Amino acid sequence: MEETMIRKVYIMDLQSARTLLRNYFGYDAFRKGQEPLIQAALNNENALGIMPTGGGKSICYQIPGILLDGTAIIISPLISLMKDQVDSLETIGIHATYINSTLSKETYEVRMRQLQQGDYDFVYVAPERFDSEHFFTIINQIPISFIAFDEAHCISQWGHDFRPSYRSIIETLTKLHHIPFLMALTATATPEVIQDIQVLLNIADSNVINTGFARPNLYFHLIKGQDKQQFMLNYLKEHAQEVGIVYAPTRKLVESTYSFLVKKGYQVAYYHAGLSEELRKNEQNKFINDEVQVMVATNAFGMGIDKSNVRYVIHYSLPMNIEAYYQEAGRAGRDGEPSDCILLYSGQDSHLQKFLIEQSLLDEEKKSLEYKKLQAMINYCHTENCLQEYILNYFNADQRVVACNNCSNCTHTGTKIDRTRDAQMVLSCVMRMNQKFGAGLTAQVLKGSKNQKVKQFHFDQLSTYGLMRNRTEKEITQFIHFLVAEGYLSTGDQRFPILQLTKEATRILKNEVKLHVRETHISQHDESDYNDDLFEQLRALRKEMAEQEGVPPYILFSDATLKEMCRRLPQSKEAMLLIKGVGLKKFDQYGEPFLERIALNSQETPSYLISYQLYQQGLDLDTIAAKRSIQEQTVASHLFQAFQSGHELTWSDFFDQETEDAVLDVYKQLDEPKLKPIKDMVHDQISYTAIKAILAKHDLLQIKH
Repeated sequence: MEETMIRKVYIMDLQSARTLLRNYFGYDAFRKGQEPLIQAALNNENALGIMPTGGGKSICYQIPGILLDGTAIIISPLISLMKDQVDSLETIGIHATYINSTLSKETYEVRMRQLQQGDYDFVYVAPERFDSEHFFTIINQIPISFIAFDEAHCISQWGHDFRPSYRSIIETLTKLHHIPFLMALTATATPEVIQDIQVLLNIADSNVINTGFARPNLYFHLIKGQDKQQFMLNYLKEHAQEVGIVYAPTRKLVESTYSFLVKKGYQVAYYHAGLSEELRKNEQNKFINDEVQVMVATNAFGMGIDKSNVRYVIHYSLPMNIEAYYQEAGRAGRDGEPSDCILLYSGQDSHLQKFLIEQSLLDEEKKSLEYKKLQAMINYCHTENCLQEYILNYFNADQRVVACNNCSNCTHTGTKIDRTRDAQMVLSCVMRMNQKFGAGLTAQVLKGSKNQKVKQFHFDQLSTYGLMRNRTEKEITQFIHFLVAEGYLSTGDQRFPILQLTKEATRILKNEVKLHVRETHISQHDESDYNDDLFEQLRALRKEMAEQEGVPPYILFSDATLKEMCRRLPQSKEAMLLIKGVGLKKFDQYGEPFLERIALNSQETPSYLISYQLYQQGLDLDTIAAKRSIQEQTVASHLFQAFQSGHELTWSDFFDQETEDAVLDVYKQLDEPKLKPIKDMVHDQISYTAIKAILAKHDLLQIKH
């Protein structure tokens, strides 16, 4: 009785929760939204948390689950998520398990007996598990601390990933007589979905904690008019040491892309619903355990994958809606490190998505909603505004939306082109076609096509017929989509979108405003500020230790934590515990080998001198990078560091006189002459490496050793 009383006093203290955060998870302070959700849990109140991917949702239920008496039941949509979460908890000494269809009968019975005995703080289950009378009977007999719904948007019929089994479980839960409270968590939810979850789970407005959807570490890029295969090859070559996902819309395209990359020498896995369960599991494990660098998959892959070191997500084609795209793209950068989200778009992409909607078993009302969502996705591909801002506005984020300054629309350096006259031609043509037809036929009329349908409606007699004959139909169609995205045309919610003028169109037609369009290009991230060579050593050590433990490498420490080790170079346990992600429990289990590796590295020949010695042998940067299994930009930094240490470089290997003059001229103009502002102002062909070489030559470059 006395122990119970102490426990109850303990759980009401948020300071105790902060102590757990430090000792178990290695963080000094809660992230935005975590504390109010934990406070609601400690008050036994139902709550909903809407937090971006990587925002720390799991901690919101893990800390209450550690503090509160009884077993926390976490309802999770995918098996892979369950195993990841259980592995993470077990590595810090918390008793957890999962109950799902992968277990043998014997293992299932053992775990259910242990559950009855109160051996677990956490049990992860799929919603379908509650259909089992045996399972339901047992959990109705044990002390339950609370029930949490992960990926809670699956509950809502308005969600992009609606699962009827998630929704039906709510009635089942009413038959349990001892649930103190419910917690729901999701990363993607429109206002309609949020309201639906609130009603279903009886959550008060005051306990809806919405931290917004912004992901400042994600760099969104929209690539149009480029060969997709070639772009992908070029990008993967530049990011050879990094891990990423390539999403393709069909199984056939997944397999052809997989084969293509394998032939090019990349370590690749693939995943789609047509593969056997065993093969899907094996391919997924290759990716999770860092045995391959690229996963090529349909959207069947990814929900619940907690892999924190995904540095890029490439969509090979148009996703069906913004919700799905943001969730899939958000699988990059879960550790908070800069990561790329790239959408390769062509005007034909929407045809497949329209076909999939039409072939679905949805009723007409739901199909209409899906067409509306698809149009919003198409609009995203044609907007000139900030890409992340567009997404956040779509979700009606309750926060002031500002340009991210990271996406391809924000960082472009192309010259704006006045397209006012082209816009007037398009808008006039739509008006003369009585605002009853779509983009395809409108483009044909403007092109001056002799198509039978054009003649059938006598559109070849219009004054706008052939006004844009100097452009291709594809170019005209893309420009029409751009006008829709910018709000000068609307398409309605029909299966076959009909173009109609908006109020904004009148201002264009009356010459009250001008319309400018600009070309976009992908920009590179700035150079890292940590020792890349040591980082690769720590990653190799992490992988070796993870294999011994039988868990994914990121379960031990995230990439972000390893990079912080490389920046701060801790030499003691006390110094290591100051690094985010290194808690007392984690250090006791894994910390010493990392300290030893860091100490050993400081006694070896400096990495930059090894790169310089290879340079002296006449090898170029690309060859040195391949030989040392590091990135080319890292080799460049090594050479500039060697120059600062008194070694000679041949500057013509890096830049010519014209480039040097251009960079120095821009440098003088800037109040804060940092790399990115310089890159934004110089010619696109001038690389970061060339800029840094020029700054190094003139003693203007600061390199963190």
